[in-house]
Amino acid sequence: MTGGKSDFWGAENSRFCRTGGTMEIISPKMDFAFRELMEDAEVRRYFICDALNMPVEQVKETRLGNSFLRRRHQKMKQGILDVKVFLHDGTRINLEMQLRRQKFWGKRSLYYLAKMYADILFMGEHFDRLRRCIGISILDFNLTEDDRYHSVYRMRDETGKDYSDLLELHIIELRKTLTGNSRMDDWLRLFNAETEEDLHMIKTKNAGVQKAKYVIQEMSLTESLREAVEYYRKKKMDRKSEDAYVYDQGKEAGEQIGIEIGRERGIEIGRERGIVIGREAVLLDLVLSGKLDVNTAAETCGITPEEFQEKLAKAKKQNR
Repeated sequence: MTGGKSDFWGAENSRFCRTGGTMEIISPKMDFAFRELMEDAEVRRYFICDALNMPVEQVKETRLGNSFLRRRHQKMKQGILDVKVFLHDGTRINLEMQLRRQKFWGKRSLYYLAKMYADILFMGEHFDRLRRCIGISILDFNLTEDDRYHSVYRMRDETGKDYSDLLELHIIELRKTLTGNSRMDDWLRLFNAETEEDLHMIKTKNAGVQKAKYVIQEMSLTESLREAVEYYRKKKMDRKSEDAYVYDQGKEAGEQIGIEIGRERGIEIGRERGIVIGREAVLLDLVLSGKLDVNTAAETCGITPEEFQEKLAKAKKQNR
């Protein structure tokens, strides 16, 4: 990047700095696009500093790491992080973009954070080698019911006093309404952008967001990435079709099972009702013939003597 920022961002030298553009861009929410965006060291550094509310000058370096977490034995679940970053002081960060709500998401996020922490030590190493681990999850769905779109979770006691800062989880919810002009607001606008015009509407002095806008526009003009987008969309549509097919099959099977259960229950109820009616008919005959008293017959039927008297009156009318 030669010639300074003014040359780099100058409208006269950049084909991306036009206003009112409606060209569809590659959404930075897509997993491969998000990873591509975080490949840029400047974007990565500014985003992490803004998310953690740290001065940019405090982070001297960010380094990408292996996204595959270590498995200690063959049957252990393999953990795969979206973007794993190391800071100059040894802090480890997992950056994750999550588009679809998943069952047990809370437990899953804690699993990856804890596993990233545990993976620092090898057998025989001292605990003083353990370093701070931070998870930053960007969600395209609402996880919490409050208005906050950036929540931070740490280990504290019941009075709010920190126990340790070694484990920290950030939840950023993209679908919530922005309420101010915090350092994260422009990043949320960026991740939610769908067209060039959306990017142009982000008026910011944040150098990281400015660079991210440029990277997204560059990606959007890269043929191989646009082909990847089409493939991604096709897979997404296929997934929806498969989900709909499975749902319909499950619904049909469920309805059939319900019909069978209903038929069996109906037969069972009919049989039980037939037994009750048959028993009542025998008891009525016994009472009419003077071989059984009303109270005993009513008790055998599980009804009151008055109710049995009504049945007896009906039987007498039918026998006339």
